[in-house]
Amino acid sequence: MSTARRLLILGIAVLLLAGLGTGFVLHAASRAADRNKPRAGGPAVAAGTVSLTRTGQVAFVNAAHGPYRGRVTTVPAGAPGGTRTASTLDCARFYAAAGTGVCLRSGLGVLARTGKAVITDAALHTRRTFPLAGVPSRARVSPSGRLAAWTVFVGGESYGAAFFSTRTSILDTRTWHLLPNLEDFAITLAGQPYHAVDTNIWGVTFASDDDTFYATLATAGKTHLVKGSITRRTLTDTGVQNVECPSLSPDGTRVAFKKRVLAGASLWHEYVLDLRTLRQTPLAEHRSVDDQATWLDNDTLAYALPTQGDTTSTDLWTVPADGTGTPHLLLPGASSPAPL
Repeated sequence: MSTARRLLILGIAVLLLAGLGTGFVLHAASRAADRNKPRAGGPAVAAGTVSLTRTGQVAFVNAAHGPYRGRVTTVPAGAPGGTRTASTLDCARFYAAAGTGVCLRSGLGVLARTGKAVITDAALHTRRTFPLAGVPSRARVSPSGRLAAWTVFVGGESYGAAFFSTRTSILDTRTWHLLPNLEDFAITLAGQPYHAVDTNIWGVTFASDDDTFYATLATAGKTHLVKGSITRRTLTDTGVQNVECPSLSPDGTRVAFKKRVLAGASLWHEYVLDLRTLRQTPLAEHRSVDDQATWLDNDTLAYALPTQGDTTSTDLWTVPADGTGTPHLLLPGASSPAPL
């Protein structure tokens, strides 16, 4: 084959690849534009000032289609159907307490920068950022606002995957001391020191003393509710299994969690555990909930479910914490609730 013919073929190949690349970019841009286009009948959202110290509000990540999709947003707790106030802060996961916010941002692709954990003040101004080791999954702040925790996937894409790996970190926002991986804590399981290469820890929820927390520990195909101590660097088995994504009630007496109801399947139902009696109460939500529920108060839990007919969005639902009642739609097009 002559040199001229080789150059011709090479030129055609380059043009074809360029065309394919342009096509992919335009397709992605079109999908992004579609996601950012307001939908008829969707919630009203307006740009404004968001403060984490303004009481009587619920903060959340706005998942409604439109220009404020992905923004940290607030709405009055007593009027959730009212106009939402959207900030300029974009997050994949968010939580806040006592004027401290933690915002988890996804990376921009394989070759782009990694994701970040952004610690904010009450006005959502950035105080400090920390690189994430993977895909954002869970975020929490202690009741005092001093401690922040986050979980990321460093392998696998969901808790329903056959193989996945997580990393959970805790940060002291006063000293900026970071505990990068809770798997480094001393683990006690069934009364004995425990160590295994398949250990995963996720879903931190803090008590009010800025030392005690609860989390899920997974190993050998089972999940355990563990009680942690930051000062002692310990994780201790509570004796309760099949607990994922725990959430401690404001009064510190109960833990809401998702319980796998079918072995080997991504099906979870919401339960509440009484920490004194270890009695488990199934809640009235019978759909599968893959979320770390949030206590809006001592009687009500909120959680995200996929929007019916829209795989790119979620809605926030509530249910009574005592097993009575029925699920109620709180906020369409929303995730990551945090009562202020």
